[in-house]
Amino acid sequence: MSRFEPMADHSGISSGSELSAWATIRRGAAISPELTRGLGVTVVLAVLSTLGHVLVPFVVQRTTDEGILAPGGPDPGRVLFWVGLALAGIVVTAASSYAVNLRLFTASENGLATLRVKAFRHIHDLSMLTQNTERRGSLVSRVTSDVDTISAFVQFGGLMLIISLGQLTLATGLMLLYSPALAAVVWACFVPLFFLIRHFQGVVGRAYTRVRQRVGEMLGAISEAVVGAATIRAYGIEERTAARIDVAVEAHRREAVGAQVRAVVAFTAGQFVSGLTTAVVLVVGTVLAVRGDISIGTLLAFLFLVNLFTMPVQQATEILNEMQNAVAGWRRVIGIIDTPADVADPAEAGTTLPRGPITVAFERVTFAYPGGEPVLQDITLDIAPRARIAVVGETGSGKSTLAKLLTRLMDPTSGRVLVDGVDLRRVRFSSLRSRVVLVPQEGFLFDASLLDNIRFARPDATADDVHLALTELGLDEWAAGLPLGLDTAVGQRGESLSAGERQLVAIVRAYLADPDLLVLDEATSAVDPSTEVRVQRALDSLTRGRTSIAIAHRLSTAEAADEVIVIDAGRIVERGPHRELVSAGGVYAALHASWAAQQQG
Repeated sequence: MSRFEPMADHSGISSGSELSAWATIRRGAAISPELTRGLGVTVVLAVLSTLGHVLVPFVVQRTTDEGILAPGGPDPGRVLFWVGLALAGIVVTAASSYAVNLRLFTASENGLATLRVKAFRHIHDLSMLTQNTERRGSLVSRVTSDVDTISAFVQFGGLMLIISLGQLTLATGLMLLYSPALAAVVWACFVPLFFLIRHFQGVVGRAYTRVRQRVGEMLGAISEAVVGAATIRAYGIEERTAARIDVAVEAHRREAVGAQVRAVVAFTAGQFVSGLTTAVVLVVGTVLAVRGDISIGTLLAFLFLVNLFTMPVQQATEILNEMQNAVAGWRRVIGIIDTPADVADPAEAGTTLPRGPITVAFERVTFAYPGGEPVLQDITLDIAPRARIAVVGETGSGKSTLAKLLTRLMDPTSGRVLVDGVDLRRVRFSSLRSRVVLVPQEGFLFDASLLDNIRFARPDATADDVHLALTELGLDEWAAGLPLGLDTAVGQRGESLSAGERQLVAIVRAYLADPDLLVLDEATSAVDPSTEVRVQRALDSLTRGRTSIAIAHRLSTAEAADEVIVIDAGRIVERGPHRELVSAGGVYAALHASWAAQQQG
């Protein structure tokens, strides 16, 4: 097997859960380098903002011992000096905190915007098969709500974590300077808490991973119900649908509460140890002050330092819990980005095909969905340029899979699909998409005007270009008959238009793209008989002079084709012009007779 004939790997979207918390953060920072750009300056500013907090205990000690309790009596000058120094420190602290907040907010928004864009673009690099392993709502949650959890941590938690670590370091240094004995008391109280927090981080991290999964499932269920609202009402299954959403919401609530319960244990332990430490330091410090080992000012300063030490510890427990929630979201986003693009663009290394009549060949192509039997088996097929081909077969025979392989929405499990003699896997996407256009069963329209939807495939097209395309397809009267003509808003998913009209828009869009190969996936299957005449007339104009392959549901398409290819159970069983196949009395003759009987009935 050549390097362009690998066995397709359709293993689905990665969860990213195999990464540890710190490995996840490092990986996230590598994906979004803006997060750490200028971090050194931010850390320096954070240290400056911390110095203001540490300055207060120092000023309290000096003011008490050298100003209020000075040997010769209170010294107002010294008091004013130290108070002025404290005010100057507070101003520097405020300015530094403002700068740190601004820098962190800017860096985080820039970095997370990069993360969203990379995740979104990579989703579009994945094959339809890989995308289908996860609900659309869950995919959207990876780019939206999961990134939001990261944003909340980076913008607030990251700042507080830096400041907290700075406060802990400086407070410890001053405590050792004032009284090594009291500093030892503080650390003796807190060391067990640090081990407890470390243990709980793993527990909390796993809990928040389950929360993020439940968020994806909940959004998937809700988006499915919103998109399928008409079907839900048509079948009167509102209560059953509501019950499904209730189950998803309840599952999320249960996991979220469970995660918070685990997080609160660590936070409460921090509060308990903080209160205990203050009480112990007050008792031991009073004893030392009575013995004359430390001054009253030193004891007061030390109590401030204890508060300065315990507050970051309490905050750190909460921040680390937020970090676990963010890491859980980060893992899911990284899981998307790290999922191999099984239908990858060769980009600069790929081939750009010249414009002109196009040939198509399938060389021993086999395709199987994960865990299933082959849908297509050993397909070998050559299609001449400008030929109009109809592919027919029973439902589930593999017709639409053939169309997806030809437009490279998926790659074959084995074998090759060639365009102009070049393996599709070698062709640059920019070249492939300009030369090969798929008109799907349901023309997807965006919430914009008719004009914008038609020129979606060619943004540089003018209104005159669109009018000309409509005229050449014989659809100018139809467009003029709409309420606002080309300015008519089609609504979300094109709901202001009928199914047949949406298909007409898809045909005009394909015509404007001017492809060399046109693939029609049952393009007339969703239209009424009167609209089908209009669609068929437009298709005749669209396919003229081009190679076209139509996946035919209505066999009127096959009757008008140059050649009919019949697929049965994933294999090509017949091939030839319509008249010859009908006369042969084989599979196609039976299909055509059944279809003709339905038309007459």
